[in-house]
Amino acid sequence: MTTAPSPAPAAPATEPKNALDRFFEISKRGSTVGTEIRGGLVTFVTMAYIVILNPIILSTPDIDGNTLTGSAVAAATALTAGVMTILFGIVTRLPFAFAAGLGINAFIAFSVVGSVTWPEAMALVMINGVIIVLLAATGLRKMIFDAVPVQLKLAITVGIGLFIAFIGFVNAGFVTATGNASPPVDLGIGGSVGSIPTLLFVITLLIGGVLMALRVKGAILIALVGGTVLGALVNLVWPFGLDFGFTGAIVGLPDLSLVGQVDFGFDLGKVSVVALVMFVFTLLFSNFFDAMGTMTGLAKEADLADAKGDFPRIKSALVVEGIGAIAGGGTSSSSATVFVESGAGIGEGARTGFATVITGAMFLLAMFFTPLTSLVPGAVAAAALVLVGAMMLSQIKNIDLSDFRVLLPVFLTATVMPMTYSIANGIGAGFVSWIVINAFSGRAKSIHPLLWVVGAGFLVFFARGPIEALFGVGI
Repeated sequence: MTTAPSPAPAAPATEPKNALDRFFEISKRGSTVGTEIRGGLVTFVTMAYIVILNPIILSTPDIDGNTLTGSAVAAATALTAGVMTILFGIVTRLPFAFAAGLGINAFIAFSVVGSVTWPEAMALVMINGVIIVLLAATGLRKMIFDAVPVQLKLAITVGIGLFIAFIGFVNAGFVTATGNASPPVDLGIGGSVGSIPTLLFVITLLIGGVLMALRVKGAILIALVGGTVLGALVNLVWPFGLDFGFTGAIVGLPDLSLVGQVDFGFDLGKVSVVALVMFVFTLLFSNFFDAMGTMTGLAKEADLADAKGDFPRIKSALVVEGIGAIAGGGTSSSSATVFVESGAGIGEGARTGFATVITGAMFLLAMFFTPLTSLVPGAVAAAALVLVGAMMLSQIKNIDLSDFRVLLPVFLTATVMPMTYSIANGIGAGFVSWIVINAFSGRAKSIHPLLWVVGAGFLVFFARGPIEALFGVGI
């Protein structure tokens, strides 16, 4: 989720040198094969942390108490990222890479699997992907994207950033529950950051922060590696109960046991139809707008977008992005979507899908190194969550908060998510408050009909408990 430096002006286009050049339009876009390879490698380095982080996020027990095996999630994450990135590069010839979407995976882990099993949750991700493909293929996806206020789109990103950061703080023991009504949370243990894991979290966070401030490519990955090495050294001197597994193999065959572990037979005795619909809607909304906004921004960075923000093969790009959700659900790695870290490769000069193919090939190679993911302590991974959350928070600078009609919905969207541990609650609070405030302050006509429909859906979602009690059945 980093912001890459502005790309240098493209060199004058030349005639294609061979079939590869012609297919990917390398010379036409003022690039070279060497530049594309370098850009693809840089993009991979900036994104590789997801292979470590995704298994940690998806480690939450589901409604039946079952968890996903970390090594299997890591392998599935690398496989899906590799296949989807290569597919996207070949189909669209754009320099955008794919991996498990942050925010989407957090929503699944901390909101969805409390009501369904992991296989059922991944089925919901696949349903979300099918809907995205249909919307993209018919052109409705872009129409809907243009209808939702940009302030709400950005507020969702900000809220997810705060949510992910809060998860990191809690997982590291930096923020703990007091068990009291007031204050409900506290700093560390009794207001003191005194445990070794929490100190390791703080040090890793600061290392990553310094590297990112210096614009070092791969800053999060370097921080993860550095924190892990530091933790291992400290553990040798002052053991603090962590098994780093250094006796294990570094390279091994990928564990693909989670591929195909999907269950569409939802137990309606445990989860209501309304809850399932709202889960899919929230997945759809997050996938839908985050990906389109990211693609538009990257296309502008690469100087491939026109004045309206449209870029070459936009419909194909949106269809493939939907397929990424289907693939991510099918492999139990969460929805695969375009990563803004692709901007790092664009900053190195990448302009075509050939760079994307290089990134994808590196992810496929990374499948054989997934045993390394078991070495990362939870406190170190928590620091990466906070870093990612901080980067997502930066989007707030693009929101004009001078109008209270905007300020309150944005505030509610961003704060309700971490405070209730639910992305769906934050989106719902933002939509409903936007509709009410604008409708009763003289701007009812400015509200798109779609928002009224969505707002009504969220009202049912928020009131589903009393409604179910009234009718005596789950809806």
